[in-house]
Amino acid sequence: MKSQDQMTDTREPLETLASFTISQRFAEDRFMSLLSRLFLVIAGSALIGLSAQVEVPWYPVPVTGQTLMVLLIGMAYGPTLGAATIITYLLEGVIGLPVFAGGAAGWPVLTGFTGGYLIGFVPAAFLVGVLALRGMGRTILGTVVAMVLGNLVIYACGVVWLQAFIGLEKAIAGGLMPFIYGDLLKIVIAAVAMPTAWRIVQKFQ
Repeated sequence: MKSQDQMTDTREPLETLASFTISQRFAEDRFMSLLSRLFLVIAGSALIGLSAQVEVPWYPVPVTGQTLMVLLIGMAYGPTLGAATIITYLLEGVIGLPVFAGGAAGWPVLTGFTGGYLIGFVPAAFLVGVLALRGMGRTILGTVVAMVLGNLVIYACGVVWLQAFIGLEKAIAGGLMPFIYGDLLKIVIAAVAMPTAWRIVQKFQ
């Protein structure tokens, strides 16, 4: 039978990669800790914008590197910081910065065919961030499960949104099926990258 302390430990959330690194370096400096988080938000949104330019044109939704970067940021940053980074990225695109796929920008992108996928990045990053607090970004299996669930959130938001434009059957055929193989590759990349990053960070702290 588990003791009360053991039961409490299993329920306590773990640190994310970002919070662990910041706490190790700036445990006694709240200003530098806050500044580090601000830097992570800006750097993360920039990385998502760059990944959006890695594009394979596909109608009605292009295949990009965004989903991999979004979910990696969610797992590395955690739910709050991860979601804040995605929202910052979306705001950058809305105000005119060319950070969406193909260098696109502006409010019409967010309300167009791809809007559901873009909006879905926020709950997907939040979800994988919550899972990361349960240790699911530290192992290959945990990372795979988190990535799959995060992708399902993005798919659901994107297809539901897209079907309003072209119908459900076409939305599934054009907005879901073409991405499966590419996303499987992204999951493999993440399953290697996240546990490796944890080992490196823990080794040098």
